[in-house]
Amino acid sequence: MTDSANTADGAGSRQAGGFVTAADLERFAPGAVVRMASGARLTPLAADIVAERGLLLVSAGGGPVAVGCDHGGYELKLLVVEHLRSLGREVVDLGTHSTDTVDYPDFASAVARVVASGGAAVGVVVDAAGIGSAMTANKVPGARAAACYTEALARNAREHNGANVLSLGSKTVDADLMRRIVTAFLETELTEERHARRVAKITAVEQRHAR
Repeated sequence: MTDSANTADGAGSRQAGGFVTAADLERFAPGAVVRMASGARLTPLAADIVAERGLLLVSAGGGPVAVGCDHGGYELKLLVVEHLRSLGREVVDLGTHSTDTVDYPDFASAVARVVASGGAAVGVVVDAAGIGSAMTANKVPGARAAACYTEALARNAREHNGANVLSLGSKTVDADLMRRIVTAFLETELTEERHARRVAKITAVEQRHAR
């Protein structure tokens, strides 16, 4: 993988709501930032190319949002879903669906897998502190989760770090702050080449340790 990222648009531009194939990705150099159309998903061979070349997938805006939580985040997750739908976003709710005790890694990893595979543009995970879910999501190749407690952190996570999963803590943010954080996360994109280059290096570290 190269140390620089070549930003390129168009992958999946004709596959909105469909699939991005291996052939669609062949033209991208290792470390390239690939902007995928909203709702586009990766075929298994395309996913292999992403992993082999360390491609950085960025949603071109819009698209479904995968949401998940544990019992401690359930009540706030309901408000997250309500807010997302008020913004016109499709929601993929992966649970949990009650306050019965469950384990946050199960739901955080489920959200991360959907996002990394292209099944959702971004993800939101909620537990009591937001830390454990972020740690879990970041174990999934292709997921870049950030625990955010302010709007500024949400914007920075997206613009500077290419975050594609937002982690929230039900005990650290209230409903009003959650709405501002989620909105900031959704409205901000990774656009600067210098930031893309650094995020590509994060992916390079991930790939080295995956071998």
